[in-house]
Amino acid sequence: MAERRKTTIHRSARSSARKTTIRKATPARRKSSPGKASPKRWSQRVTRESDALDLKQGVFKLTSARKIAASLKRSAERSSRRKAGAYRSALSMLTFYINRAGKTLPKTQRDRLQRAKTELKRQFGRG
Repeated sequence: MAERRKTTIHRSARSSARKTTIRKATPARRKSSPGKASPKRWSQRVTRESDALDLKQGVFKLTSARKIAASLKRSAERSSRRKAGAYRSALSMLTFYINRAGKTLPKTQRDRLQRAKTELKRQFGRG
């Protein structure tokens, strides 16, 4: 029995030593190097280089909800790389832009983009 106790103590001592070693070996988190693209801009890259749609430059900055919807519809219908239907792709891109802009999107533009959703639905004959 004395041997068992000795082995048990030895095992627990070995596992605590392992934990200490693992903690010491874990590298600290580093900020990305200055030469690489900022990880915060991934959503900008998605809207610019999307595989689903080739968007017109500044489509979300247009002054009319009808123009925004028409441009998105045109882009979605011309795209041969999209996986879903044209309506779904266009609406997804619009929703993605609204969600990623977050609190930085001015209320007037947010309202215009929300109206563009309704207009998009109308232009595709879905309501």
